[in-house]
Amino acid sequence: MIVKLYISTCITIPQSQPFTPAGGAHSHCCQSVLTPLSHRTQWKAAGAYSSVWLVNAKLTPANVFCLKAFETVSASMENVNAKYVSQKVSRTRWKPVSVSTLQQPDVFAAGSWDNEDNKISIWSIGSNGSSDMDDGFEGDPQLLCEHKHDGDVLDLQFLDQDRIVTASSTGAVSIYRHHQNSQTISLAQHWARAHRYPCDNAPCTGVVCSSPEIVTVGEDGRIIVFRADQEAVIRVIENADSSTIHAVTYLRTTEILTVNSIGQLKLWDFRQQSNSPSQILSLSGDRVPLHCVDRHPNQQHIVATGGQDGMLCVWDVRQSSAPFSLMEAHSAEMWEVHFHPTNPDHLFTCSEDGSLLHWETSSQSDMPSFLQGGRNTSMMSRSAMAPAGGNQSLVNAWLSGDSSKGRLETTHMLPSQTLSVNSLDVLGQCLVCGTDGEAIFVNRQIPV
Repeated sequence: MIVKLYISTCITIPQSQPFTPAGGAHSHCCQSVLTPLSHRTQWKAAGAYSSVWLVNAKLTPANVFCLKAFETVSASMENVNAKYVSQKVSRTRWKPVSVSTLQQPDVFAAGSWDNEDNKISIWSIGSNGSSDMDDGFEGDPQLLCEHKHDGDVLDLQFLDQDRIVTASSTGAVSIYRHHQNSQTISLAQHWARAHRYPCDNAPCTGVVCSSPEIVTVGEDGRIIVFRADQEAVIRVIENADSSTIHAVTYLRTTEILTVNSIGQLKLWDFRQQSNSPSQILSLSGDRVPLHCVDRHPNQQHIVATGGQDGMLCVWDVRQSSAPFSLMEAHSAEMWEVHFHPTNPDHLFTCSEDGSLLHWETSSQSDMPSFLQGGRNTSMMSRSAMAPAGGNQSLVNAWLSGDSSKGRLETTHMLPSQTLSVNSLDVLGQCLVCGTDGEAIFVNRQIPV
């Protein structure tokens, strides 16, 4: 299904006056964390109800509030291939590709969880795996190689073309090497019980890489910095958090951002010797756990998060300590959120509710958003770092205060699901995701 949000009209609302949209759709006034006015509005479209949080981040003195209506149509699934793998899939990640050649990704890694024997595996959607079609249909992902993994794979990232870093429920951090000539996987480096409690293991919940540096976070509230070329741990922040840290991402080369189980984002500057965060941002009201975070690839002050309530939050870490906008995305926990690495007007989320959403925001700018900032990396991947530059003077569409000049479209990317979509990754025109339904889905022609 595609849910399209278009501007229908603008009205002036006194700040103290409750608001009910025309046509009788029910609305609840809620207190915005950033602005004096925000509403949750539910509209009936195409025989079904859809809802969204509308937060106007830059209201005029007259409190102009822009209404948005919904249009629902069907989305084509003809470009989606499914592969049933007989294991619950916890993580999927594309192998990095060369930006200069405009190459599309054709190899991805996957990790499993909640199985008797968990594994990491390498898959191909290109010619490498297309010759053996005995167990699948043309276009299906083909298994290249796999390796046993001790514990659940709670996170997985490519360090470079040949090496993969995993975070384990046992607290271990491991580096695996993919040998392309022999199509085998070997264990290259292993830090057992990197995350731990005094008397037990603590799951390592997240990892981010900027080769050769690796940063991990865990249920024990620790942040650990490794280097792939050294056995010794580089740095440990022992009491980084009193609660579980669920995910981590780089903001800049020396700065990371973590999210935790009490709805906080914390910024850490590794140039400082202090073991305290340089900035803390948080959701107001209930302390809803945040499960995932991603940074805008061109403008590092913009980040998106998702959590237990299924809400998509967009933050500007320069200007405030609370979300800039809130959007109701899923009916259950959001497990991952990712901006498209080269066209960040597109964003993707997946959830426990069995859905995977493609969010597209556009503005009336003459310059396409993917030209509004640059990347300075030779390889393109989810963990790759973006430069601190880019044209920061251009208003980013996700933070546009004048919603009358924008449009937001939301597309359901999978057929009806009942089991959790645990992970997704997007690169070029290709999207891959893994589910508790023991299936991997690949879409090679996402509209970006």
